Amino acid sequence: MAIPEPEGGLVISYSYLWRHERKSGQVEGRKNRPCAVILVVEQEDGERVTTVAFITHTPPDDPSFALQIPPTVKP
Repeated sequence: MAIPEPEGGLVISYSYLWRHERKSGQVEGRKNRPCAVILVVEQEDGERVTTVAFITHTPPDDPSFALQIPPTVKP
């Protein structure tokens, strides 16, 4: 299967590095997690920078850093 070009709204499997993992010295996440592509920016040199947000069932410590996926979208 071909890998799709990243675009907003696409859900991917990504080895997301949690803040506490980074602070403990890790450089890569421990396992692949579902993440939503939220922003793709093409730079002047043609490189595309993709920003993702992890998807989890665990409520965040600070709710101002989260968005709830609407029930009609959740599986």
